[in-house]
Amino acid sequence: ASMSPQTETKASVGFKAGVKDYKLTYYTPEYETKDTDILAAFRVTPQPGVPPEEAGAAVAAESSTGTWTTVWTDGLTSLDRYKGRCYRIERVVGEKDQYIAYVAYPLDLFEEGSVTNMFTSIVGNVFGFKALRALRLEDLRIPTAYIQTFQGPPHGIQVERDKLNKYGRPLLGCTIQPKLGLSAKNYGRAVYECLRGGLDFTSY
Repeated sequence: ASMSPQTETKASVGFKAGVKDYKLTYYTPEYETKDTDILAAFRVTPQPGVPPEEAGAAVAAESSTGTWTTVWTDGLTSLDRYKGRCYRIERVVGEKDQYIAYVAYPLDLFEEGSVTNMFTSIVGNVFGFKALRALRLEDLRIPTAYIQTFQGPPHGIQVERDKLNKYGRPLLGCTIQPKLGLSAKNYGRAVYECLRGGLDFTSY
């Protein structure tokens, strides 16, 4: 039986106001993960009245291709190619109303060689979502295929040591404080004192 308006929580009312069911598209328990998928494990606490499968699907949708309502541009792309998929939900033992939602993302969603883009996509928008009371990213598997798109540093520690002529010990540095407000003269004085004192580098 459906809840009467008098007994519905504000959260559940807000969730129902114009929000479509995500689990029809983004909850795919039959999905077999690929070696090239980025896999994320989220600890999810749904709002009262929201099934865990719907909450997991909402995370997959909002962190990939989904939006809260149907838009005509959905028909202009292949969602099956780009969408995130919640492929498993597990109850957290010993915790009330907490679940682990496992989500798979295809590599085509992400910019090559960009940690910032990856994390912005996965966790940048979903934490304020109405269907969820609480959410935490617990684990992430980054496939070799994505790791190989990162060029890495232009050279290694040995080149740094050669440039500094420092061997056999850690390289030491500091951040100049305050970060804002120092004149060029006083900033230069602080850097000079740090380097004269034995530090190898400073940053700001």
